[in-house]
Amino acid sequence: MTRIGALGALAASLFIGGTAVTATATPAAPAAAVSVRAVADVGDICYSKLPSQAHDTLDLIEKGGPYPFPQDGTVFQNREGILPAQSSGYYHEYTVITPGSDDRGARRIVTGDKKDEDYYTADHYESFDLVDRGC
Repeated sequence: MTRIGALGALAASLFIGGTAVTATATPAAPAAAVSVRAVADVGDICYSKLPSQAHDTLDLIEKGGPYPFPQDGTVFQNREGILPAQSSGYYHEYTVITPGSDDRGARRIVTGDKKDEDYYTADHYESFDLVDRGC
């Protein structure tokens, strides 16, 4: 409350003969924490620097399959918010085989609807690199 407001309440209570009531400002509720990272966090990687298994995955995507896992080709929701925001169904994910892994591993290619809009992640969506086919 401002100084004038407090003095005004005191003066009003003395003048009217009532009890002074002071109001204290309630702090605003803290804003919800947002874990969405800026699109600027998306790096880029030269196609030639990708692991050979990522090349295999990109070749399969271009051919339309068949894919090694039933999850391949499913919609990627972008829950992490790292990739540019798009409507649901815009992105799809594909497994990049990890040699020696007993499961799908952490490596993926996520494709967008635009031509050559392919993102590589080696850490299960913690970071993404846009695949640069020109280097």
